[in-house]
Amino acid sequence: MRVAVFSTKPHDRRFLDVANEQVRLELIYLEPRLSEETAALATGAGTVCVFVNDDVNRKVIAQLRDLGVRFLALRSAGFNHVDLAAAEAAGIAVGRVPAYSPHAVAEHTVALMLTLNRKTHRAYNRVREGNFALDGLLGFDLNGKTVGIVGTGLIGEIVARIMTGFGCRVVAYDPAPNPRCVEQGVQYLPIGDLLAQSDVVTLHCPLTPATHHLIDDNALSTLKRGAMLINTSRGAVIDTRAVIRGLKNGTLGSLGLDVYEEEADLFFEDLSNRIIPDDVFSRLLTFPNVLITGHQAFFTEEALRAIAQTTIDNISGFEREGQPLHPVRSEVMRQGG
Repeated sequence: MRVAVFSTKPHDRRFLDVANEQVRLELIYLEPRLSEETAALATGAGTVCVFVNDDVNRKVIAQLRDLGVRFLALRSAGFNHVDLAAAEAAGIAVGRVPAYSPHAVAEHTVALMLTLNRKTHRAYNRVREGNFALDGLLGFDLNGKTVGIVGTGLIGEIVARIMTGFGCRVVAYDPAPNPRCVEQGVQYLPIGDLLAQSDVVTLHCPLTPATHHLIDDNALSTLKRGAMLINTSRGAVIDTRAVIRGLKNGTLGSLGLDVYEEEADLFFEDLSNRIIPDDVFSRLLTFPNVLITGHQAFFTEEALRAIAQTTIDNISGFEREGQPLHPVRSEVMRQGG
C-alpha cells in the first residue's frame, strides 16, 4: 500500500522507517501540512498519514475520497482536527495512536510546573550573563500544596502519582473517575471546587465541544488567586484571551503551555527569522510568568517509537483486514460522540 505521510520531520522518517522494516509499506514523505491546498499530493496513495496540525476538514475529506484514499492514519491520540462524520460518510476509515508514552507528557507537565515555580529558565540566562542575584527567583515548596488535575486518563493518572510523591494533596475532576487515582488517595471534586482549592491546576482532557474553552473568564473567576495553570492537552481547552486577562489582573499567578489554540501556523516550524503575526501569542510572550514550549511534551524516544509502530500496525492491519488496529469512529460512537 502506498502511504502519503504529511507534516514529515526528520524524526518522523527515522522512526517510521524503523517500524516499517518488516512490513515494507511504500511511505511517501511530504513536508507540507495536509490542507485543501496540499491534498492533491496524496494522489496515488490508498492511505494518508497525518499529525496534530494537519487540517482534515470536510472539504479535504472529499478531496481524499475522490483521490481514492480509503484510510486515514493519525500519528496522534487526539482526533479533533478530523471531521469524523465526513470521513465515515466518505467511506474513509480512521485509526489513531490511543497511547504512546503517557509518561512523556506527564513528565513534561511536571517539568513546566518546576520551571515556572523555581524560575530555572530565568536563572539559566542570568548565570550565563554573570548575574547571580536571586531577586525575582523566589518559588514555593510543592510539598503540602494542592494540585488539581482536570482529566484523569493515563496521563492525568501518572501526574497524580508524581505529585503525590512530591507530598502534594491531589484533587481531580473527571466525569468518569479513575479507580486507580482513587486508590492513590486522589479526591474527586466538581470543577469549581477544584479551581477554588488548587495551587496548581493542570489540564489533561481531550478537546470536545464540552471542553472547548473550559478555562474561560467564568472559570478563572473561581480560581484560587495566584494559582499556576498548566496545559499540555489541547490548546482550545483554554480561552487564551481570558487567560491573558487573568494574568493582567493577577488572578492567574503563572501559566505553562505546551499547546496553543492557534498553534497550527506556529508550532513545529522555525520562525526565528520572521515576525510572528499572531498578536495574542505575542502578548503571551511578554509576561515573565508565562512559559511556553512548542508542543514538545510527547517528544521522547519511547513515545516516537511507539507512535511509529502503532501507526504502521494500523496501516498494515487495515491493508490485511480492512480495519485498523485502533479505529477512531467505533470508540467515539461508544462514548456517544
